[in-house]
Amino acid sequence: DIFIIFSLAAKEKANMSLMKLSTRNSISSSLRIFQTSRFLSYVADDERVYASSSIIHPTATVHPNAILGQGVSIGPFCSISSSAKLGNGCRLYPGSHVFGNTELGDSCTLMTGAVVGDDCPGCTVIGSNNTIGYHAVIGVKCQDLKYKPEDECYLEVGHNNDIREHTSIHRSSKSTDRTVIGDGNLIMGACHIAHDCKIGSNNIFANNTLLAGHVEVEDYVHTAGATVIHQFCHLGSFSFLGGGSVVSQDVPKYMMVVGDRAELRGLNLVGLARRGFNIEEIRSLKTAYGKIFMCADTSASSLEERLAQVEQHEGLIHIPAVRAMLQSIRDCFAGDRRGICKYRSWNGS
Repeated sequence: DIFIIFSLAAKEKANMSLMKLSTRNSISSSLRIFQTSRFLSYVADDERVYASSSIIHPTATVHPNAILGQGVSIGPFCSISSSAKLGNGCRLYPGSHVFGNTELGDSCTLMTGAVVGDDCPGCTVIGSNNTIGYHAVIGVKCQDLKYKPEDECYLEVGHNNDIREHTSIHRSSKSTDRTVIGDGNLIMGACHIAHDCKIGSNNIFANNTLLAGHVEVEDYVHTAGATVIHQFCHLGSFSFLGGGSVVSQDVPKYMMVVGDRAELRGLNLVGLARRGFNIEEIRSLKTAYGKIFMCADTSASSLEERLAQVEQHEGLIHIPAVRAMLQSIRDCFAGDRRGICKYRSWNGS
């Protein structure tokens, strides 16, 4: 186990080695103490490396300018760049790497083969208590052909995210934008989040969910496996995307879609109940959805007219969830948005 606590005798040996190094080299090259109480650099001997209470395997490559927090564990054959900052308690398993101007918050874990950051201009900032899975690639240069190598690009990741194996998350395509991931997301194996995406919190992306550039996802969205999202689409909070869906237009709040191309198939009733929506809220949402999308003769009135009718319905409009759904539907048609996913009317046409 590479993550062990060395004995007092071993630490004494390290101190003696440091004294020997000091006679041959300047103190600044063998011991670097940075002007911060949170981060310390490392001291090396011939067999192992200490960074205060941290442990670094002798085969790891850690640049002397890298900033390491207390209690960091760095396994065999890892590498840490000169501009990297690792928070307290970070754990790097064998063969994981931190490149470029990258900051990891406290208690982050990089599994074997994980790569975080890139040497291109810009930075990658990872919050606290995040897990980066086996061979995941996070914060590297985007795949947008409009990207210019001299442009700074950015990725910001929040806290408590579980990013699983073989996932890729790219930085923004330009210096005026950001790729942003919120808090508490579960991003399962082989997912892809492209440049300039904005991901909220508490979402679940099942295996092989693919998000193209500039996709925006709100909170508590759940995708099933092999879901594909077209660039610039918006996914509303508490929505559910069925397995194998190809989503090329917006999905409003609370709704469920499936298919290629994805169609509205009602409300995400299971998800709403699990997230604590009460019976009155769910009943009101079902009534409002029926009046908007399941009218017996949708040709008799336009979508705008049906939305207006629900907005004037005294029994529905006082429910905050209904108002939120109506606003989400209207937002799908605002500005340069892509419009709403197709829907099937009551008669099945």
